[in-house]
Amino acid sequence: MRALIYKNSTQYIIFCTAILLGLVSFLLVSTSTHAQNTYPNKSLKLIAPFPPGGTSDILGRILAQKLSDTLGQSMIVENKGGASGNIGHEYVMKANPDGYTLILSSSGVVVNNPHLFKQLNFNWYVDFVPISMVATAGQVLVVHPSVPVKSVAELTAMAKAKPGSINFGSGGKGISSHITGELYKAAAGIDIVHIPYKGSGQAVADVAAGQIQMVFSDMAPAVALIKGGKLRPLAVTSTQRSNIMPEIPTMIEAGYPNFESVVWWSLAAPKGTPQAVIQRLNSDLSKIMVSAEIKEAFDKLGITPLHSTPARVHEIAKRDSPIIGELLRKSGVEKE
Repeated sequence: MRALIYKNSTQYIIFCTAILLGLVSFLLVSTSTHAQNTYPNKSLKLIAPFPPGGTSDILGRILAQKLSDTLGQSMIVENKGGASGNIGHEYVMKANPDGYTLILSSSGVVVNNPHLFKQLNFNWYVDFVPISMVATAGQVLVVHPSVPVKSVAELTAMAKAKPGSINFGSGGKGISSHITGELYKAAAGIDIVHIPYKGSGQAVADVAAGQIQMVFSDMAPAVALIKGGKLRPLAVTSTQRSNIMPEIPTMIEAGYPNFESVVWWSLAAPKGTPQAVIQRLNSDLSKIMVSAEIKEAFDKLGITPLHSTPARVHEIAKRDSPIIGELLRKSGVEKE
């Protein structure tokens, strides 16, 4: 076998560099292939960044069960509420980016919070890798049955007659229930008092208990209470009536043109999560979100299932951000 002979050191360096680059490329491909072939080989954790009882918690448990079935490993839902969803996101941002810790994010955190907090300890576009959109829904304006109103017009008249006497709850500062309440205040020209909670489930429960008068609730925690007579619905915030409660008018029908407030949810992972893992999860979700089981479960909650490419999540967030920012500015809501 003839030995390789180099005429100078430069030629030798070029040869070694080529070998090194080839080895690195091989290792990267091998690692990606290995991750795709072996993932997952242990249980996973899905972080719901709000307390139990809210939509993130309810949706998270439905999705976790279906993903457990397709992945062949258990997926545990862990609630890490606080700071309008920021605490849960900070936790996942710092997690090992191996695909075993995911988060069910929402437009309230991704789109609204940057316009409401002077300082955030994470950047959605830098610190997370989106996997897919998973759901969208309008909200429903509900009051306690003891409140003597049966329409938005009557609620507005009552608020104007007694400024500052009506409290509206929300799942926390910046959460969609808060933003929608502020939009209603501005559109109706009324003075109602914001009472923030650590999650929308808690706010809805306090309205049902008569502790506060009203809330723009996500559909999921409100539907059963409405059907049980513990909440009185006045309007929905989508442009079309809800399939699950078609008798409830929209805010547009109630006399507020262009009034629309919808929430979306997406699944995401920490930055650095292998692309093969993201692709695996997205592929599984593409089947899950069109399944009859998911459609039935979501329909009962007044929620529409979604699926998208990872890139589409960022596209939608960037589309919605300036719109929300302008609405908040016009409503007089400032960063804190």
